[in-house]
Amino acid sequence: MDALAPTPEDRFSFGLWTVGNPGRDPFGEPVRPVSRPTELVAGLARCGAWGVNLHDNDLVPFGASAAERDRIVAEFRRALDDHGMVVPMATTNLFGHPAFKDGAFTANDPAVRALALRKTLDAIDLGVELGARIYVFWGGREGVEAEACRDPRDAVKRMRDALDFLCAYVEHQGYDLRFALEAKPNEPRGDIYFPTTGHMLHFISTLEHEAMVGVNPEVAHETMAGLSFVHGVAQAMEAGKLFHIDLNAQRIGRYDQDLRFGSEDLKQAFCLVRLLEGTLGGARYEGPRHFDAHAYRTEDQEGVWDFAKGCMRTYKLLAQRAAAFDADPEVQELVGSQADEALDPLLAGFSPAKVDALRGLELDADALGRRGLRYERLDQLLVEHLMGARG
Repeated sequence: MDALAPTPEDRFSFGLWTVGNPGRDPFGEPVRPVSRPTELVAGLARCGAWGVNLHDNDLVPFGASAAERDRIVAEFRRALDDHGMVVPMATTNLFGHPAFKDGAFTANDPAVRALALRKTLDAIDLGVELGARIYVFWGGREGVEAEACRDPRDAVKRMRDALDFLCAYVEHQGYDLRFALEAKPNEPRGDIYFPTTGHMLHFISTLEHEAMVGVNPEVAHETMAGLSFVHGVAQAMEAGKLFHIDLNAQRIGRYDQDLRFGSEDLKQAFCLVRLLEGTLGGARYEGPRHFDAHAYRTEDQEGVWDFAKGCMRTYKLLAQRAAAFDADPEVQELVGSQADEALDPLLAGFSPAKVDALRGLELDADALGRRGLRYERLDQLLVEHLMGARG
């Protein structure tokens, strides 16, 4: 059996919009035909994926009648059952229709905000009907080009009002659903509100239903901001707020590329997988591993399935490499905990006695400064494990 073959326990998922992307870009027409959602479910099942995620309009066209909506959903559910697939996450498209050109929940026009809220209520119902337990919010149009158009504080308040309303709706309906907020610094707006995971984490702390809201960090979005994605994910995990994650690849200084996972910056991808899998000893992330990426525009439909398989295979390769790296005795020696029974108790939990104890310590700053930490060796070991030279 292929040890790199995906299994349901891996919890790998893709969005309909990822494998269904026809390769259109701002400079060129589609290069692949549009596939029906049921065809995409079948293709992902053949690749070994566990789940498929969707925006409301990835499945049900905007403005479809109730009868048409029910027919499409019933057909999609049959495909899920036939292929043993699940829908772990759903979301709302609040960026595609021209009505949302100035935002959705943060728009100046209250009629637009009402439309956004109503559309999201309907999409939440759809997601729950399909079995989703996570609902993602990406504010793609929640931003500005003309900064003078609104007080940014009003945008924050409007977003809070919308999230509080929707959380209360979920609670009222008795849905088993959590929300995950997704940050991005820019594109398609010049500046998007809540541009990083850190911004989102603080915003969540101001919500009425804080406990049911977490984050959905994306590799590309945090990298676009020039930040360490690993650090953002770690902060979310430490706060107990990593509800979902979007895996792809991105080069700093580029537009949102949504490249195949691991195809850029393998060291960061390695460290991310190491963090998620808990091979260093921390808690393992148990949620879905969602690939929010697209095949190159050079590909036909067969190439799309190569792309999907590649995302999953690279993740599993990196998980193997991370386990071997953290099991390496030399690595363990270099990163091992420097426990000190005398010092450690003084470093957390204030008391006046601890202040006196700290001031009474004999600490040789010069000696500490002279000590080498051997991180050059540690990083070389990482490279060698990553390249298959060790382990």
